[in-house]
Amino acid sequence: MRRVKPALAGLAAWTLAAVSAEALAQNPAAQLEAPAVDVIGTTPLPGVGTPVSQVPANVQTVTDRRLEALPTPALSDFLEREMGGFVSATSQGNPFQSDVSFRGFSASPLLGTPQGLSVYIDGVRVNESFGDVVNWDLLPKNAISSVTVIPGSNPVFGLNTLGGAIAITTKSGLIYPGLAAQAYGGSFGRRAFELETGGGARGNTDYFVAATGFRETGWREHSSSEIGQLFAKVGRENDRDDLDFSVLAADNKLAGTQALPLSMLGSPRQSYTWPDQTDNQALGLNLRASRAIDNANLVFANLYYRNTKTRVFNSNVNDSCAAAPCAFTAVNNLTRIDQDRIGATAQYTNLARVAGRKNQLTIGGNFDTARTQFTGESQSADFTSDRGTAASGAFALDTAVSASQQLYSAYVQDVLSVTEAWHVTLAASATGARVRIEDSTGSQPELNGEHSFFRVNPGAGLAYSPRAEETWYANYSEGMRAPTPVELTCADPAAPCRLPNIFLADPALKKVVSRTLEFGLRRALSTRLRASAAVFRTDLQNDIQFISTSGTAINTGFFQNVGNTRRQGVELALESTPATAVRVAARYAYVDATFESPFTAFSPNNSSADAAGDIRIQAGDRIPGIPRHNFKLRIELEAFERATLGASLVAFSSQYARGDENNRDRNGPVPGYGLVHLDGRWRLTGGWDLFGTVSNLFDRRYASFGVLGANFFTGPGSSYDAANVQPEQFRTPGAPRAVWVGLRYETGRGK
Repeated sequence: MRRVKPALAGLAAWTLAAVSAEALAQNPAAQLEAPAVDVIGTTPLPGVGTPVSQVPANVQTVTDRRLEALPTPALSDFLEREMGGFVSATSQGNPFQSDVSFRGFSASPLLGTPQGLSVYIDGVRVNESFGDVVNWDLLPKNAISSVTVIPGSNPVFGLNTLGGAIAITTKSGLIYPGLAAQAYGGSFGRRAFELETGGGARGNTDYFVAATGFRETGWREHSSSEIGQLFAKVGRENDRDDLDFSVLAADNKLAGTQALPLSMLGSPRQSYTWPDQTDNQALGLNLRASRAIDNANLVFANLYYRNTKTRVFNSNVNDSCAAAPCAFTAVNNLTRIDQDRIGATAQYTNLARVAGRKNQLTIGGNFDTARTQFTGESQSADFTSDRGTAASGAFALDTAVSASQQLYSAYVQDVLSVTEAWHVTLAASATGARVRIEDSTGSQPELNGEHSFFRVNPGAGLAYSPRAEETWYANYSEGMRAPTPVELTCADPAAPCRLPNIFLADPALKKVVSRTLEFGLRRALSTRLRASAAVFRTDLQNDIQFISTSGTAINTGFFQNVGNTRRQGVELALESTPATAVRVAARYAYVDATFESPFTAFSPNNSSADAAGDIRIQAGDRIPGIPRHNFKLRIELEAFERATLGASLVAFSSQYARGDENNRDRNGPVPGYGLVHLDGRWRLTGGWDLFGTVSNLFDRRYASFGVLGANFFTGPGSSYDAANVQPEQFRTPGAPRAVWVGLRYETGRGK
């Protein structure tokens, strides 16, 4: 193990007093690569971190061992099962395309979903440039060292941080030497293999490689998944410098199935229409460097490039058939989105004392430029007997758009320890975005436009730790979300568009501004039990919603500023320390998400709509898709010296369906549900583990997503009948009971 110069030893001890002596021997600028939970990365670019006792927010951190304990296919599934306040909805019916919600704010792969969470990997923001979407299938779960959730409108994390930021740190060969491999399979034709290896190559150089192959036919018809992910990192480190270069690549094929009308939910495995195929390809490069100038000054920087290619082929009903006889019953849509992004972040940290008091000052900035090529084509088709589509014409170009963005921010954060018990955090960011949109066909010049957004966002917090393992805190923060190109090109009520395929004129939208106030407590109740509590309120000004304009095509409409909205609630957690033989974790979150400004929306399938198909939303009406209550209970037992047995309960209350923004449709909300999952691991000899998991133990039927729509398949055997279209509530059914079993092998890695 490398030796550290005396000047840096004091710095490492100050920043990571809770980490083991072995970890302290490393360069302090690289400490956050280790899976620590007592030191939190509170800036976009991982730096020296902040002791959790000084963080004025209800932060959560999980490490790689928790991620490995459950063979969930995607990080989004793990967040819902294991972390407080998270809810996921599988509107697409594919486990890698979940709409993840935290405190009522979304990180979703679906264009058109209002996004409110920012996601970072090693300091690189991975919300895609065109619609701020998050493609969960592009995040390699077995390459993750830790996941930290920083709630609130933290200005330091820049654009889109309305409800919180998710910061992911990847593994390195220095911290994760040796070899680990696992394979598992079972229900739904699932077969998965994961491999990771790391170590020191020569001198101060280390490497790490992780690969994932995943195949599944899916529990519903036409819902298969093919995942191929690769992550590789090489690094070089000495007592002052740390240099890492990483490559992330993915090639995935995801088939989904839409929500089903209530009249068809008796056979939940069937598809409403098909196919619905999404192909995602990604390449990400990240060069990250840091230098400890002396015992009080550190600099960090990264330079990154990211390219994603998305191809979506989906089938839709020809909604004009509801009004008059039509030549074809279906429409196939093909979209291609090619996004390139390059950017850089620089960050400076000073640890010099101020008036004899410990102080951590961080100053940073980011510049990010992105370019997107979007094409949307449509094709006439007809439905087959099983509601698939057979093409009856050639694809015709509907829209071709080129969009460019320049995103920039400058931020400052200072954490001052006024006394050993009182810690003050002050932060601010100047954040801006410039969006330029150009018609690529020459036939739609009304698409051309430029839009600029800028705001200075402040933040302030106070943490009080009268004794070890006890912290009281309060904070106030503001954030901004700039309208994305997909929203700006689809914002004209006189010219609605179909998501994500056709875009029209682009009247200006206003930026969304968030203001968050939070109070909380973290406390050790005993040597084996810890508790936390938080109350929060986030108010949004000029929130953006998608307003439908069609009663038969639920994805046809436009984006609109709808005034103010609010998310407020309570978070409670009680958990035992990891050292106990029986580990218990209980988490409860209450989220009251409401519209605070009245507005009118077109929703003719809502039973309370007037003759024109309009509904009127009043202040206090609940925002659809957000359960008020969610509860999670996790129990683990170390049994027979070699075995670990676990059980999880997740429960969510009802939520209103999209299209029922006034909460008055006769179908009522989508019912709540509770699920029980089991898992176990038996440690064999020679580095081998046998593991298994049972999902939805009691085979509960449930739905996590609802939307109001028009059902065209009302004929015998759910066949097509345009003469008898019925308004219904559509729901996406949840997966039934499933069992997966696998083997894991590790060598050269400490437990």
